[in-house]
Amino acid sequence: MSAVAATLVSGYSTHLVINQGLSLLPHTYTLFSAFSNFPSFLLKPYSVCLVKMTQQNVVVCETKSGINKPIPKPPAVPGGYIPISRRRVLKNLEINGGQRINAWVDSMRASSPTHAKSTPSLLEEHNSWILRHPSALDMFEEIMDASKGKQIVMFLDYDGTLSPIVDDPDRAFMSNSMRKTVRKLARCFPTAIVTGRCRDKVYNFVRLAELYYAGSHGMDIQGPTRDSKYNKDNKGEAVLFQPASEFLPMIEKVYHLLEEKVNSIPGARVENNKFCVSVHFRCVDEKKWSELAQQVKSVLKEYPKLRLSQGRKVLEIRPSIKWDKGKALEFLLESLGFANCNDVFPVYIGDDKTDEDAFKKLRDRGQGFGILVSKFPKDTTASYSLQEPNEVMDFLQRLVEWKQESLRARPRV
Repeated sequence: MSAVAATLVSGYSTHLVINQGLSLLPHTYTLFSAFSNFPSFLLKPYSVCLVKMTQQNVVVCETKSGINKPIPKPPAVPGGYIPISRRRVLKNLEINGGQRINAWVDSMRASSPTHAKSTPSLLEEHNSWILRHPSALDMFEEIMDASKGKQIVMFLDYDGTLSPIVDDPDRAFMSNSMRKTVRKLARCFPTAIVTGRCRDKVYNFVRLAELYYAGSHGMDIQGPTRDSKYNKDNKGEAVLFQPASEFLPMIEKVYHLLEEKVNSIPGARVENNKFCVSVHFRCVDEKKWSELAQQVKSVLKEYPKLRLSQGRKVLEIRPSIKWDKGKALEFLLESLGFANCNDVFPVYIGDDKTDEDAFKKLRDRGQGFGILVSKFPKDTTASYSLQEPNEVMDFLQRLVEWKQESLRARPRV
């Protein structure tokens, strides 16, 4: 079995790291290379390795609002290296080695379900899936019973969750009724938007200053610009957390290269989301997907420190650091003072493959639950489901009403 290097971001201090309870799944290879010119090593569980640690970048904004507590350290990354599953290793070999581009296109199709005609077998599959992931609206009372005595914290994806999926990503506007509902929600519970979009762009869509925003798949986090009543004190400083800031020049360069490469493919769009680049192929003829994949591959092979992931008719290019929406969720919980609390109940609602990192994090923590927004059966670790943004709005409105009723029922002192 050949070893494959997973490039680490460069850091500033070297440490001797012992595997600190890292649980490796079967067929998982933990790979690292301190610098791209060094040979790679295949590590076994409980290995002792000398690695170059990643320096996390935290910028403190001198304001009186936002996350009002000392800057929390991000969740520890064991050894600073990235666990890579067997499937991902094979996919990376295809991208970097120029082999079997059709396998990549098949993966693009798998990540982009279409409106298939209803058949008895599909209906049976859907009913079976609903039994495993029942509607959060139907199970609302059960969910609220599980949250009793705990602080609910809300995490929301944007595209496909708060706004409909549209052909033009620049026109993914949320409705005024959804905005009003989210504003009410934030008055009842700490609320964060966690999205693959650029933080500034999604803020312009949402336009609610009282929320937390985590853009670029959690690589660009900022607290609310208004005072938050949920923080432990009111004397702290707002935190702008950007664990991949050193990649900004590289991301900018790759963005312009991809724009040039895919310009000839009708319907393809390249979006600069600051710490990641999104290549949208929703409006690309499926016959052109192979050509698009080839063009993206030709750029990525020159940048081994970047990795590719896939969403709903979008290819995402981002830094190869161990940071995702699940890590962003943990960071925000710690920022709010709920790092080691048993009385917190996080709820994460999202529709995309990248939201699975957050769903899995909640399941691993044994706290709260995830809700997948989808009309189609998908492999997911979410506990519940909703079909579309309108159902998301209904669920959020019921949460607000439940909170208001519980406050009215509370005996006055």
